Amino acid sequence: MKNLSAINKLIYLINAVIALVLLFSYALPFLPPRTFAVLSVLNLGVPFLIVVNVLFFLYWLIRVKKQLLLSLVVLVVGYFCFGSLYKFSTSKKVEDPKNFKVMNYNVRLFNLFDWIPETDIDTKMIDFVKKEAPAILCIQDYHPRKNNDLSFFKYKYEHLSGKKIKHGQAIFSQYPIINSGSVEFPNTSNNAIYADVVKGKDTLRIYNVHLESLRIETKLESLKNEDSERLINRIGSTFKKQQSQTEMLLNHKAKCHYKMIICGDFNNTAYSYVYRKMKGDLTDTFEAAGNGFGRTYDFQFFPVRIDYIFSDEAFAVNGFKSYNEHYSDHYPIMATLALKQKE
Repeated sequence: MKNLSAINKLIYLINAVIALVLLFSYALPFLPPRTFAVLSVLNLGVPFLIVVNVLFFLYWLIRVKKQLLLSLVVLVVGYFCFGSLYKFSTSKKVEDPKNFKVMNYNVRLFNLFDWIPETDIDTKMIDFVKKEAPAILCIQDYHPRKNNDLSFFKYKYEHLSGKKIKHGQAIFSQYPIINSGSVEFPNTSNNAIYADVVKGKDTLRIYNVHLESLRIETKLESLKNEDSERLINRIGSTFKKQQSQTEMLLNHKAKCHYKMIICGDFNNTAYSYVYRKMKGDLTDTFEAAGNGFGRTYDFQFFPVRIDYIFSDEAFAVNGFKSYNEHYSDHYPIMATLALKQKE
């Protein structure tokens, strides 16, 4: 510190504060929002904190200063605890005749209210899905519009609510659905649905989960007009609901002994309590086979991943793709899976 200029001393002080906040945030996935509601809000900023610490590290590296060690150590700790925010490896792609594809997509009511000012957005979504040809498709914020023809899937299960505008979740499948149902979350239009599909000699349980929405405006001007205290309290309350919803889903999941895939829009990051609990001993298919940031949500400031496809140990993850098609406020993701050979 003695050899630093006054400006660099100030920069290092800011660096130290942000590094310590990031270090503290690594504990957040272990703190239940019901007990630590206000603190849990911080997990939304973890990607931003990581990026800022990378910038501080580069700043000191360029100046060949030992102060680079602070952010470096914190980033290394985070890497070994949670993995990297950005996956530098190329996306895994294994050709296997047993491969089948699972897509997750929050379609935002197929652009019912023209949030995206383009014509035929709903048709473009359907054409995109048809072209990518997943064997199983999980949709959140589904709306059964007459023009949206998904009949190229042989089977479907949809669960809808709402009086004026029907909306909810849906599972489409090329494999027969022999059982289906809903895990009803109280006092919300969000919920989880499931379908048991038969693939060959195996029955697979597919969960489609939509946890409580944050309802955060993604545009800078809208955020500026938000009362910060009210915003933090609202997010904290939402995270408590998400915890209760996750516990309900996990209780339901524990009673099922089929091979399992969980898809969904969790409305929370991979640094959150609900992500850690939902993932459990399952595999995050992005971590297993994806690359890049894996962005799934159209947030103005930095890449955010809040949509996931998890699979259990019965599946090999042979590929993963994050798409850039901007037809919703979410981006579609798809995992390529194969049932492992029985030993």
